[in-house]
Amino acid sequence: MKIAILDCGTLGSDTDLSPLRSLGETNEYATTSPEQVTERIIDADVAVVNKIKLNQKNLKPCKKLKLICVSATGFDNIDTEYCKANNIALCNVPGYSTESVAQITLAMVLSLASHLTEYRNFVHSGKYTDSGVANKVTPVFHEISTMTWGVVGGGGIGSRVAEAAEGLGCRVLMCRRKKEGKYEQASIDEICEKSDIISLHIPLDSSTKNLISRERIAKMKNDVIFVNVSRGAVTDEAALADAIESGKIGGLAIDVYSSEPFEKTHPFYRILDRENVCLTPHMAWGAREARNRCISEISKNIKSFFSGENRNRIV
Repeated sequence: MKIAILDCGTLGSDTDLSPLRSLGETNEYATTSPEQVTERIIDADVAVVNKIKLNQKNLKPCKKLKLICVSATGFDNIDTEYCKANNIALCNVPGYSTESVAQITLAMVLSLASHLTEYRNFVHSGKYTDSGVANKVTPVFHEISTMTWGVVGGGGIGSRVAEAAEGLGCRVLMCRRKKEGKYEQASIDEICEKSDIISLHIPLDSSTKNLISRERIAKMKNDVIFVNVSRGAVTDEAALADAIESGKIGGLAIDVYSSEPFEKTHPFYRILDRENVCLTPHMAWGAREARNRCISEISKNIKSFFSGENRNRIV
Protein backbone atom coordinates (compact mmCIF):
# COMPACT_ATOMS: atom_id res chain seq x y z
CA MET A 1 0.00 0.00 0.00
CA LYS A 2 1.24 3.48 -0.88
CA ILE A 3 0.17 6.37 1.34
CA ALA A 4 0.84 10.02 0.45
CA ILE A 5 0.66 12.48 3.35
CA LEU A 6 0.47 15.87 1.66
CA ASP A 7 0.69 18.40 4.49
CA CYS A 8 2.02 16.65 7.55
CA GLY A 9 3.64 19.93 8.61
CA THR A 10 0.19 21.05 9.78
CA LEU A 11 0.16 18.14 12.24
CA GLY A 12 3.30 19.29 14.07
CA SER A 13 6.79 17.81 14.03
CA ASP A 14 6.15 16.00 17.34
CA THR A 15 3.18 14.00 16.03
CA ASP A 16 3.77 10.26 15.91
CA LEU A 17 3.16 9.06 12.35
CA SER A 18 4.16 5.45 13.07
CA PRO A 19 0.53 4.18 12.95
CA LEU A 20 0.45 5.23 9.28
CA ARG A 21 3.98 4.11 8.48
CA SER A 22 3.16 0.66 9.76
CA LEU A 23 0.49 0.23 7.06
CA GLY A 24 2.75 0.53 4.02
CA GLU A 25 5.06 2.83 2.08
CA THR A 26 4.55 6.45 3.05
CA ASN A 27 5.60 9.56 1.19
CA GLU A 28 5.50 12.46 3.64
CA TYR A 29 5.47 16.11 2.65
CA ALA A 30 5.47 19.02 5.07
CA THR A 31 3.55 21.14 2.56
CA THR A 32 2.21 20.67 -0.95
CA SER A 33 1.41 23.45 -3.40
CA PRO A 34 -1.66 23.17 -5.64
CA GLU A 35 0.64 22.48 -8.60
CA GLN A 36 2.30 19.55 -6.79
CA VAL A 37 -0.82 17.69 -5.66
CA THR A 38 -1.37 15.43 -8.65
CA GLU A 39 2.23 14.30 -9.03
CA ARG A 40 2.40 13.40 -5.35
CA ILE A 41 -0.73 11.25 -5.25
CA ILE A 42 -0.78 9.83 -8.78
CA ASP A 43 0.70 6.48 -7.63
CA ALA A 44 -0.89 6.47 -4.18
CA ASP A 45 -3.61 4.17 -2.90
CA VAL A 46 -4.37 6.54 -0.04
CA ALA A 47 -4.04 10.32 0.26
CA VAL A 48 -3.93 11.88 3.71
CA VAL A 49 -4.64 15.62 3.77
CA ASN A 50 -5.49 18.28 6.28
CA LYS A 51 -5.99 21.60 4.46
CA ILE A 52 -5.08 20.61 0.90
CA LYS A 53 -7.92 21.03 -1.60
CA LEU A 54 -8.71 17.95 -3.68
CA ASN A 55 -10.99 18.39 -6.68
CA GLN A 56 -11.64 17.14 -10.19
CA LYS A 57 -8.64 18.95 -11.63
CA ASN A 58 -6.03 17.32 -9.39
CA LEU A 59 -7.82 14.00 -8.82
CA LYS A 60 -8.73 13.06 -12.38
CA PRO A 61 -5.29 11.69 -13.37
CA CYS A 62 -4.99 9.64 -10.16
CA LYS A 63 -6.49 6.35 -11.28
CA LYS A 64 -4.91 4.30 -8.46
CA LEU A 65 -6.33 6.43 -5.66
CA LYS A 66 -8.87 4.52 -3.62
CA LEU A 67 -9.19 6.47 -0.38
CA ILE A 68 -8.82 10.03 0.88
CA CYS A 69 -8.38 10.50 4.62
CA VAL A 70 -8.90 13.97 6.03
CA SER A 71 -6.96 14.57 9.22
CA ALA A 72 -9.83 16.69 10.50
CA THR A 73 -13.55 16.58 11.16
CA GLY A 74 -14.45 19.11 8.47
CA PHE A 75 -14.08 18.08 4.83
CA ASP A 76 -15.18 21.19 2.90
CA ASN A 77 -11.79 21.13 1.10
CA ILE A 78 -12.72 17.90 -0.71
CA ASP A 79 -14.91 17.67 -3.83
CA THR A 80 -17.24 15.01 -2.46
CA GLU A 81 -19.35 14.85 -5.61
CA TYR A 82 -16.34 14.00 -7.75
CA CYS A 83 -15.22 11.38 -5.25
CA LYS A 84 -18.66 9.78 -5.22
CA ALA A 85 -18.88 9.72 -9.01
CA ASN A 86 -15.42 8.21 -9.37
CA ASN A 87 -15.49 5.61 -6.61
CA ILE A 88 -12.96 7.36 -4.36
CA ALA A 89 -13.81 6.82 -0.70
CA LEU A 90 -13.52 9.66 1.81
CA CYS A 91 -13.12 9.36 5.58
CA ASN A 92 -12.89 12.04 8.23
CA VAL A 93 -12.04 11.91 11.94
CA PRO A 94 -14.98 13.02 14.09
CA GLY A 95 -14.57 13.86 17.73
CA TYR A 96 -10.79 13.69 18.06
CA SER A 97 -10.34 17.38 18.96
CA THR A 98 -13.38 17.97 21.17
CA GLU A 99 -11.46 18.53 24.39
CA SER A 100 -8.77 20.61 22.73
CA VAL A 101 -11.16 23.01 20.97
CA ALA A 102 -13.41 23.31 24.01
CA GLN A 103 -10.36 24.16 26.15
CA ILE A 104 -9.18 26.92 23.81
CA THR A 105 -12.72 28.31 23.49
CA LEU A 106 -12.98 28.53 27.25
CA ALA A 107 -9.53 30.11 27.56
CA MET A 108 -10.39 32.74 24.97
CA VAL A 109 -13.66 33.66 26.64
CA LEU A 110 -12.20 33.85 30.14
CA SER A 111 -9.28 35.97 28.94
CA LEU A 112 -11.50 38.44 27.08
CA ALA A 113 -14.17 38.58 29.79
CA SER A 114 -11.54 39.32 32.44
CA HIS A 115 -9.43 41.68 30.28
CA LEU A 116 -6.37 39.61 31.14
CA THR A 117 -4.30 41.01 28.26
CA GLU A 118 -4.81 44.59 29.42
CA TYR A 119 -3.99 43.75 33.03
CA ARG A 120 -0.95 41.69 32.07
CA ASN A 121 0.36 44.46 29.81
CA PHE A 122 -0.11 47.02 32.57
CA VAL A 123 2.26 45.07 34.82
CA HIS A 124 4.71 43.92 32.14
CA SER A 125 5.10 47.43 30.73
CA GLY A 126 6.27 48.73 34.11
CA LYS A 127 3.23 50.97 34.51
CA TYR A 128 2.11 49.06 37.61
CA THR A 129 5.43 49.71 39.34
CA ASP A 130 5.39 53.37 38.30
CA SER A 131 1.81 53.86 39.48
CA GLY A 132 2.60 53.45 43.18
CA VAL A 133 -0.89 51.97 43.65
CA ALA A 134 -1.34 48.44 44.97
CA ASN A 135 -4.12 47.47 42.60
CA LYS A 136 -5.98 48.42 39.43
CA VAL A 137 -9.55 47.40 38.60
CA THR A 138 -10.10 49.06 35.23
CA PRO A 139 -11.10 48.11 32.64
CA VAL A 140 -14.15 46.90 34.51
CA PHE A 141 -14.87 43.18 34.30
CA HIS A 142 -17.85 41.14 35.40
CA GLU A 143 -18.41 37.70 36.86
CA ILE A 144 -19.07 35.28 34.03
CA SER A 145 -21.80 33.61 36.09
CA THR A 146 -23.97 36.67 35.42
CA MET A 147 -23.78 36.17 31.65
CA THR A 148 -25.71 34.32 28.95
CA TRP A 149 -23.55 32.16 26.71
CA GLY A 150 -24.95 31.39 23.26
CA VAL A 151 -23.52 28.20 21.78
CA VAL A 152 -24.03 27.84 18.03
CA GLY A 153 -23.74 24.18 17.10
CA GLY A 154 -24.77 21.26 19.29
CA GLY A 155 -22.30 18.61 18.20
CA GLY A 156 -19.52 17.20 20.34
CA ILE A 157 -17.55 20.44 20.67
CA GLY A 158 -20.57 22.70 21.14
CA SER A 159 -21.99 20.36 23.78
CA ARG A 160 -18.67 20.24 25.64
CA VAL A 161 -18.44 24.05 25.59
CA ALA A 162 -22.03 24.26 26.85
CA GLU A 163 -21.13 21.95 29.75
CA ALA A 164 -18.19 24.17 30.67
CA ALA A 165 -20.29 27.33 30.40
CA GLU A 166 -22.95 25.80 32.61
CA GLY A 167 -20.26 24.80 35.09
CA LEU A 168 -19.18 28.42 35.31
CA GLY A 169 -22.74 29.43 36.14
CA CYS A 170 -23.76 30.87 32.78
CA ARG A 171 -27.23 30.66 31.35
CA VAL A 172 -26.71 28.58 28.22
CA LEU A 173 -28.64 29.04 24.99
CA MET A 174 -28.01 26.58 22.18
CA CYS A 175 -28.74 26.87 18.47
CA ARG A 176 -28.62 23.45 16.83
CA ARG A 177 -30.27 21.62 13.96
CA LYS A 178 -31.76 18.94 16.18
CA LYS A 179 -34.38 20.60 18.33
CA GLU A 180 -33.82 18.50 21.40
CA GLY A 181 -31.23 18.23 24.10
CA LYS A 182 -30.35 19.38 27.55
CA TYR A 183 -29.96 23.10 26.88
CA GLU A 184 -32.45 25.86 26.21
CA GLN A 185 -33.00 26.03 22.46
CA ALA A 186 -32.79 29.31 20.54
CA SER A 187 -32.69 30.45 16.93
CA ILE A 188 -29.55 32.08 15.57
CA ASP A 189 -31.24 35.47 15.76
CA GLU A 190 -32.23 34.89 19.39
CA ILE A 191 -28.65 33.89 20.15
CA CYS A 192 -27.42 37.15 18.63
CA GLU A 193 -29.96 39.26 20.48
CA LYS A 194 -29.79 37.66 23.95
CA SER A 195 -26.22 36.45 24.47
CA ASP A 196 -23.35 38.16 26.27
CA ILE A 197 -20.99 35.52 24.86
CA ILE A 198 -21.37 33.78 21.50
CA SER A 199 -19.21 30.89 20.32
CA LEU A 200 -19.45 29.09 16.97
CA HIS A 201 -18.99 25.32 16.61
CA ILE A 202 -20.52 24.52 13.21
CA PRO A 203 -19.37 23.05 9.90
CA LEU A 204 -19.12 25.13 6.74
CA ASP A 205 -21.78 24.33 4.17
CA SER A 206 -24.32 26.18 2.06
CA SER A 207 -26.58 26.72 5.07
CA THR A 208 -23.90 28.15 7.36
CA LYS A 209 -21.83 30.28 4.99
CA ASN A 210 -21.98 33.90 6.16
CA LEU A 211 -24.35 32.85 8.95
CA ILE A 212 -23.00 35.66 11.11
CA SER A 213 -23.78 38.51 8.74
CA ARG A 214 -23.47 42.25 9.19
CA GLU A 215 -27.21 42.34 9.96
CA ARG A 216 -26.90 39.72 12.71
CA ILE A 217 -23.87 41.46 14.21
CA ALA A 218 -26.01 44.62 14.44
CA LYS A 219 -28.52 42.64 16.54
CA MET A 220 -25.90 41.63 19.11
CA LYS A 221 -25.56 43.23 22.50
CA ASN A 222 -23.02 45.99 22.80
CA ASP A 223 -19.79 44.60 24.31
CA VAL A 224 -20.65 41.02 23.29
CA ILE A 225 -17.75 38.56 23.36
CA PHE A 226 -17.65 36.68 20.05
CA VAL A 227 -15.63 33.52 19.39
CA ASN A 228 -15.25 31.57 16.15
CA VAL A 229 -13.42 28.24 16.29
CA SER A 230 -15.32 26.57 13.44
CA ARG A 231 -14.68 27.91 9.90
CA GLY A 232 -13.85 31.46 8.86
CA ALA A 233 -16.42 31.68 6.08
CA VAL A 234 -19.36 31.17 8.43
CA THR A 235 -18.90 34.85 9.34
CA ASP A 236 -18.65 38.15 7.53
CA GLU A 237 -15.05 38.86 8.54
CA ALA A 238 -15.08 42.47 7.34
CA ALA A 239 -18.20 43.15 9.40
CA LEU A 240 -16.55 41.65 12.50
CA ALA A 241 -13.51 43.90 12.05
CA ASP A 242 -15.77 46.92 11.61
CA ALA A 243 -17.67 45.98 14.77
CA ILE A 244 -14.44 45.90 16.77
CA GLU A 245 -13.36 49.28 15.40
CA SER A 246 -16.75 50.83 16.15
CA GLY A 247 -16.87 49.36 19.69
CA LYS A 248 -19.94 47.25 18.95
CA ILE A 249 -18.14 44.02 19.85
CA GLY A 250 -16.42 44.03 23.22
CA GLY A 251 -14.12 41.08 22.61
CA LEU A 252 -13.27 39.07 19.51
CA ALA A 253 -11.50 35.69 19.45
CA ILE A 254 -10.91 33.94 16.14
CA ASP A 255 -8.95 30.78 15.35
CA VAL A 256 -10.18 30.18 11.77
CA TYR A 257 -10.18 32.30 8.64
CA SER A 258 -11.67 32.22 5.14
CA SER A 259 -8.10 32.36 3.83
CA GLU A 260 -5.33 30.71 5.85
CA PRO A 261 -2.96 32.26 6.62
CA PHE A 262 -4.75 35.54 6.00
CA GLU A 263 -2.91 38.23 4.04
CA LYS A 264 -2.17 41.84 4.91
CA THR A 265 -5.23 42.88 2.90
CA HIS A 266 -7.52 40.83 5.17
CA PRO A 267 -9.82 42.97 7.36
CA PHE A 268 -8.46 41.37 10.54
CA TYR A 269 -5.02 42.83 9.79
CA ARG A 270 -6.45 46.22 10.76
CA ILE A 271 -7.22 45.06 14.30
CA LEU A 272 -4.09 43.10 15.21
CA ASP A 273 -3.00 45.62 17.83
CA ARG A 274 -6.31 45.67 19.73
CA GLU A 275 -6.12 44.36 23.29
CA ASN A 276 -9.68 43.05 23.06
CA VAL A 277 -8.84 40.90 20.03
CA CYS A 278 -7.36 37.41 20.26
CA LEU A 279 -6.43 35.92 16.89
CA THR A 280 -4.78 32.50 16.89
CA PRO A 281 -3.32 30.44 14.00
CA HIS A 282 -5.95 27.70 13.59
CA MET A 283 -4.50 25.85 16.57
CA ALA A 284 -7.49 25.17 18.80
CA TRP A 285 -7.77 21.58 17.56
CA GLY A 286 -4.08 20.87 18.03
CA ALA A 287 -3.32 19.70 21.57
CA ARG A 288 -0.69 16.96 21.33
CA GLU A 289 -3.16 14.38 22.58
CA ALA A 290 -5.66 15.40 19.91
CA ARG A 291 -3.11 15.23 17.10
CA ASN A 292 -1.92 11.77 18.10
CA ARG A 293 -5.53 10.66 18.49
CA CYS A 294 -6.22 11.94 14.98
CA ILE A 295 -3.40 9.88 13.43
CA SER A 296 -4.49 6.80 15.33
CA GLU A 297 -8.05 7.23 14.01
CA ILE A 298 -6.83 7.70 10.44
CA SER A 299 -4.88 4.46 10.74
CA LYS A 300 -8.03 2.69 11.90
CA ASN A 301 -10.00 4.24 9.03
CA ILE A 302 -7.50 2.91 6.48
CA LYS A 303 -7.42 -0.57 8.00
CA SER A 304 -11.21 -0.70 8.08
CA PHE A 305 -11.56 0.45 4.48
CA PHE A 306 -9.23 -2.19 3.10
CA SER A 307 -10.98 -4.79 5.23
CA GLY A 308 -14.27 -3.94 3.56
CA GLU A 309 -15.71 -2.18 6.60
CA ASN A 310 -17.47 1.18 6.79
CA ARG A 311 -15.80 3.43 9.36
CA ASN A 312 -16.11 7.24 9.40
CA ARG A 313 -17.08 7.18 5.72
CA ILE A 314 -18.34 10.39 4.18
CA VAL A 315 -18.36 9.00 0.63
